[in-house]
Amino acid sequence: MAFRKAVKGTAAIAGGCLLSFYGLTQLAEYRKKQARLSRVEAAEQVNMVYTDELPSRRAQLAALRGPQEFDVLVVGGGATGSGCALEAVTRNLKTALVERDDFSSGTSSRSTKLIHGGVRYLQKAIIKLDYEQYMMVKEALRERANLLAIAPHLSAALPIMLPVYKWWQLPYYWAGIKIYDLVAGTQGLKSSYILSKKKALELFPMLKKDKLVGAIVYYDGQHNDARMNLAIALTAARYGAAIANYTEVVHLLKRADPQTGKERVYGAHCRDVITGQEFDVRAKCVINATGPFTDTLRKMDDQKNPNICQPSAGVHIVIPGYYSPDNMGLLDPATSDGRVIFFLPWEKMTIAGTTDTPTEITQHPIPVEEDINFILTEVRNYLSPDVEVRRGDVLAAWSGIRPLVTDPNSKDTQSICRSHIVNISDSGLVTIAGGKWTTYRSMAEQTLDDAVKAHGLTAGPSRTVGLMLEGAKDWTPTMYIRLVQDYGLEVEVAQHLASTYGGRAYEVAKMAHVTGKRWPIVGKRLVSEFPYIESEVQYAMKEYACTAIDVIARRTRLGFLNVQAAEEALPRIVELMGTKLNWSERRKKEELAAAKQFLYYEMGYKARAEQLTDSSEITLSPPEVERYMKRFHKFDKESKGFITTVDVQRVLESINVHIDANTLHEILSEVDLNKNGQVELNEFLQLMSAVKEGQVSDNRLAMLMKTAEESLDQNLDQREPVSVDRSGGGV
Repeated sequence: MAFRKAVKGTAAIAGGCLLSFYGLTQLAEYRKKQARLSRVEAAEQVNMVYTDELPSRRAQLAALRGPQEFDVLVVGGGATGSGCALEAVTRNLKTALVERDDFSSGTSSRSTKLIHGGVRYLQKAIIKLDYEQYMMVKEALRERANLLAIAPHLSAALPIMLPVYKWWQLPYYWAGIKIYDLVAGTQGLKSSYILSKKKALELFPMLKKDKLVGAIVYYDGQHNDARMNLAIALTAARYGAAIANYTEVVHLLKRADPQTGKERVYGAHCRDVITGQEFDVRAKCVINATGPFTDTLRKMDDQKNPNICQPSAGVHIVIPGYYSPDNMGLLDPATSDGRVIFFLPWEKMTIAGTTDTPTEITQHPIPVEEDINFILTEVRNYLSPDVEVRRGDVLAAWSGIRPLVTDPNSKDTQSICRSHIVNISDSGLVTIAGGKWTTYRSMAEQTLDDAVKAHGLTAGPSRTVGLMLEGAKDWTPTMYIRLVQDYGLEVEVAQHLASTYGGRAYEVAKMAHVTGKRWPIVGKRLVSEFPYIESEVQYAMKEYACTAIDVIARRTRLGFLNVQAAEEALPRIVELMGTKLNWSERRKKEELAAAKQFLYYEMGYKARAEQLTDSSEITLSPPEVERYMKRFHKFDKESKGFITTVDVQRVLESINVHIDANTLHEILSEVDLNKNGQVELNEFLQLMSAVKEGQVSDNRLAMLMKTAEESLDQNLDQREPVSVDRSGGGV
């Protein structure tokens, strides 16, 4: 009864707010829809230059070095830069794009993976009667619908639950979410709805029950951000843009304008980071779309330019998929420090974040323990007490730098711009900065509009609304069945290929190696617990992957999902790339070392290692110490005070478990804190103490020794061999 009264009260409170927005929203939507229909027709008239094989990176560099002058040179291969390149080339402008690192190597691959308008922004817009912020949300919701439509294989609608623990919050939040639906208008995904406590717990059983009143579910979009960024860049290449990763701008090219005598930018002097070769790229217009590094290029243009980027670090963590339902996210609208935390299923794992703290600009942001623990604490506040969220369950963690900006055109240059800014310098450098992932396309459209006007370029209208991205053509929700039937792939692998490559998945399947097994017929996995297969490494090189990091971080997402699994896959990835790219043994070692360093620092392995050190405190009780010493001495028969791979191998063979020497060495090295090639008793006790405290979970040596002890004690030498594959733990 109380629940029904609350719902009725909610409707009454929200009614006036909803009606006040209705007329304006529907009129605007009608006009936008009419314009959009004509633009989709125009999009179909764009000529695709490369329908089959894309030009190689070498061919792209040759085009950049050529004598032709481009209309537009975009600097930056993130979502915004790639969007600008696609916008330009589909307007019949000769387009080039250079990126210092890999496509999507920065902020664009380190997002919350949401395509959204921003519920929190709408709340602020209503409370403060801020029309600018309202329009920003409206634009984002419009772009959300477009992005879901043009890349359906990489994106989908996701229901997100907002749990309510106070009765008065139910009408308050429901009104806000309904306005969010209304602002989306005809571009809405699905209508939001209210759940009773019972139903909320059925859909999200991990949720904290105590004082739960009910919940509200609304819909936003979710995507594979790095693959989406790559799809935008590859689509630009298919329409004829010359794009090259690992190509940095050394300095801008300038010359005097014959009419005014003022210096004007007419291109950039670039360097191929891989070969060291330098060359000029001439262009009528240069667009600065470098995200957090916006000011670096602005100062190349003019050292006197003030800094406009105010970098903010956002940390995310990945924990096992069992912490959340397969298809339901969670929103914490008010954390202990006033921020918002999302808790979302992603790639069969669970992603949680983000933080928002000032930071220094760097190419290699590192997640810090303080932020990781903040997210874990907030997650624990919303989950049931019987669901123990352990620090050791963190499989990966990363930090992305959000490039908040101040508007140099504004009188108040200290005020942070809530949207994006487009600035054109005296020398003609066009800078696009700020904004959000979801609005990359509209940002690119505005940037090109301003660039065309400022530089007098001859260009067609924008054609990117409704323009399908790489892989979207020929994709259907059931295409994975054909991949299973036609190629003999595992169902999980086929589903993964379809949702990653779309219609291009058939090309990846054709390259897959025969397994030699009855089933699957083709598709050798890189690691057993993830659906990534070896042919994806080969296909990645067709997508301009140049390093092992490109493969584990952006062509596949293994490094973002589980750093231990990524490290396991690295030797095979380096071997496959080395064969194709003719790498020397020295280059292979360098690639392996660089990728491990990337995982250690940027993907959270360092934070994991700090959970268990040679100075870690032992918090075991005397009976626990006695029990674990007994376990240790079953392996240390000679009472040496330490165990080696030989000791472990001897015990395992006695219970019919066989592990190759290299794997066994890896297992022990995880616990060998002083790196002397052996695990001492004190190190083992430190490990078991960390496991007890939840700082380390699913450690292979701990599980192996426990299993061996049980087998020895019960004399079960004849039972089936125990699998020692890593069960998902942790960073």
